[in-house]
Amino acid sequence: MSAQNIDVKAYEEKISGQLHQAKTQLSELEARAKSRMAQAEIDTASRLKTKHQEIDRKRQNLKTVGDAKLAHAKAEIDADMANLKNSLAELNAKLKGEPRAKAG
Repeated sequence: MSAQNIDVKAYEEKISGQLHQAKTQLSELEARAKSRMAQAEIDTASRLKTKHQEIDRKRQNLKTVGDAKLAHAKAEIDADMANLKNSLAELNAKLKGEPRAKAG
């Protein structure tokens, strides 16, 4: 196994772990939003699920990316992962600050 393959495998495992944590947090936030019937937050959680799936697809495609494009692909995944984490934090803060959904 080449050093490049070992690097890609280690990177995939790192991102996979981060995606697992994000999925767990997203499930908890979605359940909290649903229990409060907070539709805007439920919609946000759905969009974040889609983003999560996109990142996972990019992670899986790393094996097929050529050496020349690997650094760009990893940078894109890192940026998407940071964006996902920030969005999860924002959703968490919003749900903590909103004790009940407003009727109306």
